[in-house]
Amino acid sequence: MNVGVIIARFQTPYLHEGHKALMSEVTNNHDKLIIVLGVCPVRGSRKNPYDYFTREKMIKREYPEVIVLPLSDHPSDTQWSDNLDNILLTAGPAEHFVLYGSRDSFIPYYSGRNKTIELPEHGGHNATELRKKYADKVFDSQDFRAGILYAYHNQYPKVYPTVDIAVFRNEGKEILLGKKPNNMKWRLIGGYVDPSDEKLEDAALRELEEEAGPIVVKNMSYVMSTKVDDWRYRSEVDKIITTVFRCEYVSGEFQAQDDICELGWHNVKDLPEMIKGGEITPEHVVIIDNTKFVWQ
Repeated sequence: MNVGVIIARFQTPYLHEGHKALMSEVTNNHDKLIIVLGVCPVRGSRKNPYDYFTREKMIKREYPEVIVLPLSDHPSDTQWSDNLDNILLTAGPAEHFVLYGSRDSFIPYYSGRNKTIELPEHGGHNATELRKKYADKVFDSQDFRAGILYAYHNQYPKVYPTVDIAVFRNEGKEILLGKKPNNMKWRLIGGYVDPSDEKLEDAALRELEEEAGPIVVKNMSYVMSTKVDDWRYRSEVDKIITTVFRCEYVSGEFQAQDDICELGWHNVKDLPEMIKGGEITPEHVVIIDNTKFVWQ
């Protein structure tokens, strides 16, 4: 039997006219149609928001006779090609397969045994733009609210990485601490790691500049890492883990900015009394109280 195979992702909220035109063209030339859906190892990302089962149902609702198969992404193009050929052989051991893709499709990376055909785009539909169009839409329906639950419950539990920085001066006798408007207790300077940061040390330097201005520091070094007892995540599965760095102040006038409203130098010897008097924010007490570097 002559089988047409579409290799795609269909990462859209609905089957658009381009999808339908592609399937119509393939079914006109073949006795049977198989759709192989690429499956990303990352759950619930912006580029791949829909899992295999959601996309399979979307396709089957309008094309119930179509066979839909999952194919996991693989870092090796050769292994991915072998995996594709193998699942097709399992679906139809005696069939003859022709694989279809469009511009920017799988074809340049495929090295398997089956014939490939590149088809032109139909109607200029763009999956990325479609996802953007619906990304901030809120619909008043039970299905919409159920979909949100499904999406969150099918994500991996996350750890959010942060950095905290202890800046010392006067031969380690003084430490720079800050306050936030919504929590007027002293804390180390720090914040969330950004995807643009190349390494945690870069994140520490960026946060230091964002919250204290362009002060010059030296000898940035790792101290410890620990889970943070952040009140926002106490009842959540997701958690925060911070990496603590220390460095030495060199020069520059610090200026409280970003989400820091006040900065000040404090004598390291005063920290135990500040902790005892409730002047240090609780989530940073663990860092300060259990880290020998602050007493040096």
